[in-house]
Amino acid sequence: MTVMEQRGAYRPTPPPAWQPRMDPAPLLPDAEPYRVLGTEAAAKADPELLRRLYAELVKGRRYNAQATALTKQGRLAVYPSTTGQEACEVAAALVLKEQDWLFPSYRDTLAVVARGVDPVEALTLLRGDWHTGYDPYEHRVAPLCTPLATQLPHAVGLAHAARLKGDDVVALAMVGDGGTSEGDFHEALNFAAVWQAPVVFLVQNNGFAISVPLAKQTAAPSLAHKAVGYGMPGRLVDGNDAAAVHEVLSDAVRHAREGGGPTLVEAITYRVDAHTNADDATRYRGDAEVETWRAHDPIRLLERELTTRGLLDESGIEAARQDAETMAAALRERMNQDPALDPMDLFTHVYAEPTAQLREQREQLRAELEAEAEGGTHR
Repeated sequence: MTVMEQRGAYRPTPPPAWQPRMDPAPLLPDAEPYRVLGTEAAAKADPELLRRLYAELVKGRRYNAQATALTKQGRLAVYPSTTGQEACEVAAALVLKEQDWLFPSYRDTLAVVARGVDPVEALTLLRGDWHTGYDPYEHRVAPLCTPLATQLPHAVGLAHAARLKGDDVVALAMVGDGGTSEGDFHEALNFAAVWQAPVVFLVQNNGFAISVPLAKQTAAPSLAHKAVGYGMPGRLVDGNDAAAVHEVLSDAVRHAREGGGPTLVEAITYRVDAHTNADDATRYRGDAEVETWRAHDPIRLLERELTTRGLLDESGIEAARQDAETMAAALRERMNQDPALDPMDLFTHVYAEPTAQLREQREQLRAELEAEAEGGTHR
């Protein structure tokens, strides 16, 4: 007989910390991705918003095609396309107010452009000219982030600071499904929930982390289910339904702005193009899979809804295409111009006050450039 089995033995009740702190049910996502297009909910959608989303999707598709072509022409070093994911990109930009901040990953160039950043400046990083080709403070857009998920803690920090200062600011941070396997993702969600920071996490689940399918990354029912482990709501949405993504993100941004804390939104979408122009996607997926997703194309879905309801005709479709072509032609012309680069810019914006070592390196480079210039004039 053990001590615990003796008559009158002390049997402690679980301490309060062992008890559930909240009911997890309201935090859990729906079993199926939320949809608007093709459902009764579509009748309640604002026609002007739908037409604007359509125009931006068409322009975004053309932007992706033009940027991809620029890589083949040697004008871009690399381009991670969002063809097929335009609904997520456009909606993320449109739901934010002017004072809000967008924190993009390297694949979210289209969202950056839809937010108002100059298309050429948005491509500067991928061109290899600067780490960031635009002023983040001017557009409230953080630099395109190449390391996976490191922008997420930054978004939480900015949102928490804004809340402490009493500023009306919400941060929307974008990440891919692969980024959810990084430690930064988990740290960001934990801090955001504990601090009740006004931040929205948008996970674009496009099926693959380069060549790794989602099933080899996680055994969770969905990525949105991860939210409950941190104490925030998780939402699951059809990432190719532009109206649904806009509605879900709008609700999440409103929730954050009103003091409700963070939300994790998983948008189910698909990366139609390869990971980048340097990737051979045929090595890890078949054409049949890609074609299946083409049938669920975000532009086709929205165009069908608009034309069926009489909100868009052939002239409207052609106008959207022509606007997209005008944008692509301007982008092509400007990208074909060689940028004027100053090697001394290497030392700009590294430190507010340059270190002694940096000043020494700067002067060394300056001397080398001057010597090279003098040598060229004496030839």
